[in-house]
Amino acid sequence: MLIKLFVQNYALIKELDVELENGLTIITGETGAGKSILLGALSLILGTRADSSVLLDKNEKCIVEGTFRIEEYELNEFFISNNLDYEAVTTLRREINPAGKSRAFINDTPVTVNMLKELGDRLIDIHSQHQTLMLNDNSFQLNLIDSFSGTVRLKNEYRETYTNYRKLKKEYSLIKEKADKNRADLEYYQFQYNQLDEARLNEGEQAELEAEQELLGHTEEIKLALSTSSNLFFAEGISILSMLREIKSNLGRIRTFLPESEFLLSRTESTLIELDDLAAEIEKLAISIEADPQRLAQVNNRLDGLYSLIQKHRVKDLNELIRKKDEIKDLINSIVTSDERLIQLEALLEKEVNSLKTISEEISNMRKSVLPDIESRITELLKQLGIPNAKFRILLTQLHEFTSTGIDQADFLFSANKQIAPENLAKIASGGELSRVMLSLKSLLTKNNNLPTIIFDEIDAGVSGEVADKVGQILSGMGKYMQVINITHLPQVASRGTRHYHVYKDDTDNSTFTRVKLLSPEERILEVARLLSGSEVTETAMKNARELLKAGIN
Repeated sequence: MLIKLFVQNYALIKELDVELENGLTIITGETGAGKSILLGALSLILGTRADSSVLLDKNEKCIVEGTFRIEEYELNEFFISNNLDYEAVTTLRREINPAGKSRAFINDTPVTVNMLKELGDRLIDIHSQHQTLMLNDNSFQLNLIDSFSGTVRLKNEYRETYTNYRKLKKEYSLIKEKADKNRADLEYYQFQYNQLDEARLNEGEQAELEAEQELLGHTEEIKLALSTSSNLFFAEGISILSMLREIKSNLGRIRTFLPESEFLLSRTESTLIELDDLAAEIEKLAISIEADPQRLAQVNNRLDGLYSLIQKHRVKDLNELIRKKDEIKDLINSIVTSDERLIQLEALLEKEVNSLKTISEEISNMRKSVLPDIESRITELLKQLGIPNAKFRILLTQLHEFTSTGIDQADFLFSANKQIAPENLAKIASGGELSRVMLSLKSLLTKNNNLPTIIFDEIDAGVSGEVADKVGQILSGMGKYMQVINITHLPQVASRGTRHYHVYKDDTDNSTFTRVKLLSPEERILEVARLLSGSEVTETAMKNARELLKAGIN
């Protein structure tokens, strides 16, 4: 229930602070006084878009704050799921700064506008004339039927099953789409893998083969270099080793005369031993090197095959080619695995479909069982509201697919004339008739649902006399179950309220402001009299106003 509304710097409102109570609250005022401005301000805490154009003073921010008593609405889960502190008296606030930036708060905690809207929609139901479009909305229609049929537990069970069904179906579609695409290429992937597998790829093989190719491709050049070097060690006449032996002999003859030559002789002997060993190694290597055209051809063929695969798969080297082979293998395995998952999902989906079918049919049967009662009660209310030949019917048909609300499609049918069979409400009913249907529906809902605050914006437009009095009775009756706020121009309706606010314009030398005043009993009589007679209030109008208010209280 809305217990307080604070508005600052919005449109023509400089500042107002309105306290509200349960029951039927009436708001009246001259056309253009600002009643719609109040609704516009209130809609800000319901998440509507706004910019700096709503600011009265373009240099100051706009603040709209609604305080609600919420312990009756079972909203704990909303606060828990959104990590907010739950308070029995909760405040929703919206601020618009001069730059047009918007901020939203729940109990002083910053929240998104969408979060503010989600909570606000559970607390306030604003009915304006355009809301009659909801009468053709299947979700609205089914929710209305469900409020009478007692399907809350089943709908929760259905919704949980339907959510899981949608999740499984989405996963199935994604996997199947991918699997179908991959399966079409499976033969190609298998061919690629087989080709790489048959190639018997080994890490490091490419480098080894390339080194061997270099060796086999230059055997003649290598052998010539080694043979020439070996000859320099062992050639007849002058050779490296023979010259070193002569040096050794010469140093050996003088070592008794020149002690310093002993060290030189030792070094020469060491060098001779090293070079002798080196010469033997070169000679051995020269003998071992032989041309092998057949092996060279094998190496070239193997490398050509590897190079071809590397180029085909657009990789850098053999190691990357081996990783590519592993990727293709994983892809093939995933296709096989996806087929297994699809089989699992098909079984799970079949189970969920069976559950949905069972629950939705039970919900559908419960809905059908209450249709005659709803139809008769709405028809009776419409007759009381000045449509004596009203006929209201609800057509419930089953869909071929599951929806979030079950398998039912609801269609509200209406006729205001004896000779015309009921047809689609939205197509055949006039604006006034639609408003009366909506009022009748919401009147019934108040007795079956724990509805939030409901605000009617001239729901009584286009009626008068006894019908207007009946509208007042219906609104007063609704006020016994919930908080009802009604903006009206009708004295019959205004006299039914438990509280009465008057919206007016306050003109100063330079400015015009919208103000709201809670009327005292005497002021209320005067306001109802004004609604009866116009700008000039007569004594007869005052007398009639007293009688209306007395009847309204009774």
